[in-house]
Amino acid sequence: MIEIRPVNGIRGEINVPGDKSISHRAAILGALSKEGITVGNFSTGEDCKTTLTCLKALGCEITKSDYKSGEKDLTDLDHLRSDAVGFENKVTIKAPKGLREPKNILDAGNSGTTARLLLGLISGIPNLFAVIDGDESLKGRPMGRVTGPLISMGAKIDGRDFGNRLPLSVRGKKLNGGTHVLQVASAQVKTAILLAGLNGQGPTTAIEPNTTRDHTEIMLEHLGVPISKCGLKTTVYPTSLINGGSWTIPGDFSSAAFWIVAAAITRESELQIKNVNVNPTRTGLLNVLKRMGLIYSIEDETLSGGEKTATIVVKSSSLEGTKVMPEEIPSLIDELPLLAVAATQAEGITEVTGAEELRVKESDRIHAMAVGLKKLGAQIKETKDGWIIKGKTALAGGKTRSYGDHRVAMALAVAGLVATSPLYLEGENCVRISYPGFFETLRKLTQNTKAKERIQS
Repeated sequence: MIEIRPVNGIRGEINVPGDKSISHRAAILGALSKEGITVGNFSTGEDCKTTLTCLKALGCEITKSDYKSGEKDLTDLDHLRSDAVGFENKVTIKAPKGLREPKNILDAGNSGTTARLLLGLISGIPNLFAVIDGDESLKGRPMGRVTGPLISMGAKIDGRDFGNRLPLSVRGKKLNGGTHVLQVASAQVKTAILLAGLNGQGPTTAIEPNTTRDHTEIMLEHLGVPISKCGLKTTVYPTSLINGGSWTIPGDFSSAAFWIVAAAITRESELQIKNVNVNPTRTGLLNVLKRMGLIYSIEDETLSGGEKTATIVVKSSSLEGTKVMPEEIPSLIDELPLLAVAATQAEGITEVTGAEELRVKESDRIHAMAVGLKKLGAQIKETKDGWIIKGKTALAGGKTRSYGDHRVAMALAVAGLVATSPLYLEGENCVRISYPGFFETLRKLTQNTKAKERIQS
């Protein structure tokens, strides 16, 4: 259990770990490259380490290098330091002899991205066989949205619930191309289809119902893979070669988001967050918070690996309630628990609709945030696809829990910064999934956060 104490404000300059979504994709595409892909600032989260572990089992060579220790084979993936940013986490992924059948089951752990992207990767490689499994949480998450389109392309996939639940067996083959209309707005589904199509027998097109993050398309184009995009339609063309490349992954916007909201809702705050990914498909939270009255600026924009990178400067802000519509959800899906916290500190009503996808994440995030914030005194009503939140509310502190969900844990920790008394958060270690250094950064910014012995009920 950890204690979060209220603060008057946060000031300073920070960096955040490499973008989790981009790290997954760089690793997966590296597995299709004989030359290899080298990226600095690879994500330190457990989910991305899981992807590397699975790729190593598939025959990839994975090395990590930095100016202190030179180059190391990543047999022990703990060499990826949880507190490092920038070139201290520089990783190379390549498969000079191609991918091979793993000796054991590929364990995706808690990572839906790992499982879904591996399904796309393996499905399109002739004769490659693997079984993908995960932890109890991941076993309960829907996979049919990925396996359905892949099977329609000719993939051989089978598993629980007619291929909708892990564990799933996959035997790769040369797939058909074709056009696939996605039933849900999901970058993971889109990416799996595009990966499978790289070795297909013709062009493969994915059509989305709404715009989702486009890191895969940007990276494929950056690597010279033939790809076209028109509105909600993306097409890849078969290729026998993925070129190598080297770049630095920008900081994860979803990690930066916690500090954006923390600075906005605490008094006397001014915070610079350096080298953050500001891809427009990821920064929906900024658009909503701007509508609510956020004071911020985007400075020093540049490009890295085709992605927009910048410094985000945030100041204390007087927020007002707003309505978040379904078409906005894909661009801020991971930040919605945090937006619920911001809404408790905004004057008036905030309503979030069209976010039913939150119910099939690492936890039921709609329910988890409603319960957690109610315990702190928030006026929040859980709906089938979101929340109705009335602010501004003085949060009371007290004891709450993470539900084993990293984003719920960090969102509630931010809420604790504006509580009237300390907040005691149980199950905080789940932040390792995406942001292992979160509480360390919080300590540096506030000097008021400390671990406590477990309190008995």
